[in-house]
Amino acid sequence: MDARTSYRETAVRGASPVRLVICLYEQAIDDLRQAVLALERGEIELRTRKINHAITVIGQLQGSLDMERGGEVARNLERFYSVVRAGVCEGHMKQSVKILEREIAQLVLVYEAWLEVERATETLAERPETISAAPAIPSENASADWSA
Repeated sequence: MDARTSYRETAVRGASPVRLVICLYEQAIDDLRQAVLALERGEIELRTRKINHAITVIGQLQGSLDMERGGEVARNLERFYSVVRAGVCEGHMKQSVKILEREIAQLVLVYEAWLEVERATETLAERPETISAAPAIPSENASADWSA
């Protein structure tokens, strides 16, 4: 086991659902960045493996949505994940760095929003009188599998 995998496994143990979502975003973004580098270097096998893993991670995010409790936010995230997955597939088929970078940028925007949710959640825990609206948090039984 490498240090990176060990670090991620430690980060996941006891993590909040929001932190798990953040970790999954980090993994998907990292996978796609590595796929772009592999595409630029002509490393077909690595590119394919990284894109496939990113699609799996995005599917995990999508599958962990609580559609009943999440309401409109969960429905919006469901559509977002579908669009991103389609874009990643298109970028892979067309071997397009531009398309893959567009999808990375979309993921980064939502990732940053989740970071804000985490900060707001921590503030709320410290100051219960603060009221905050947060996106649909995945169910407690959502798992994070980063094995590549």
